[in-house]
Amino acid sequence: MVHAAVIEILDRDGRVRQSHKVQGWPLSVGRSPECTLVLADPHLAGFHAELHWTEQGPELQMLDSINGGWLGRQRLQPGQRSAWPTTTVLQLGASLLRLRTSLEALPEERPLSQPETSRSHLRHLWVPALASLWALLLWYDQWANLDPGARWTDYAGPVLWPLAIVAGWAALWSLVTQLFQHWFPFHAHLKRALIGLTGLHLLGMALPVVAYAFSVPRLMALDSLAFPCGIAALLWWHASAVWPRARRGLAMVLVAMLLLGFGLMAAKRSEQQHWFGPAYLSNLPPPALRLVAPKTPEQLLDSLRPLEAELARQAGKENDTPSLDGNSD
Repeated sequence: MVHAAVIEILDRDGRVRQSHKVQGWPLSVGRSPECTLVLADPHLAGFHAELHWTEQGPELQMLDSINGGWLGRQRLQPGQRSAWPTTTVLQLGASLLRLRTSLEALPEERPLSQPETSRSHLRHLWVPALASLWALLLWYDQWANLDPGARWTDYAGPVLWPLAIVAGWAALWSLVTQLFQHWFPFHAHLKRALIGLTGLHLLGMALPVVAYAFSVPRLMALDSLAFPCGIAALLWWHASAVWPRARRGLAMVLVAMLLLGFGLMAAKRSEQQHWFGPAYLSNLPPPALRLVAPKTPEQLLDSLRPLEAELARQAGKENDTPSLDGNSD
């Protein structure tokens, strides 16, 4: 009985690049034109391996070669025989192979939620919508900081330059992806950059409002933490498209850099009254957004009484410091 099988040639990210149907057993693999499966891999011998079908299933026999192979994490030496499970990737030289046979269950067909053309049109609307939203947020920041009656040229630079920089950023990541993955996903990288920066912008606008509305000034500590965390997450998102198999390693490197940066920030501010976040709110939202009852003057004075002893101690230290002329008065 001839068992149907397919050998899939994978790229380095595990995606199927080419499929080869097994027409008969045994099947030889190598660089020689006489092989059943010819691979243009300079790290392979002319006849590198043979695949047989036995009563126990597919079995691989390594032939005479320099590099041998790897079956999952198992090293295969020349002349060695080993069963080839269909879930295990075989590496011969620099080529990655995966075996599928008619004995294994075929995954069910996945239904399409909507026509591909319709979904493609909707996908392309995300970028202009995100760009418009971010441009509106940048315009609002300028409107809040400029005096009334400012010219339109005062808005053009602060709004258009960030958009141009983000487009260049996406193009740079697309070139890196082209170098490693052989495709130019400018639209995908631009969408990721706009999602990340627009989200950070909205969070930076919402934190002061929430802190003011509920009288939680310590919430502003998230302002200094959210931005570097968001940039690190955006970098990981971009890099995962370039090196998808190294996502865990990239995440560990970025987390280590974040922890180091937070430690340096805390050490630099160790003598200040706050470690993270601004020392005060430079711009206050409208009083109508205040959702908690204001404190009475008596409550304010009571909250400041614990500072009285510390201020007296500091004043005593200054009085005890000798003056430049040598007098203690």
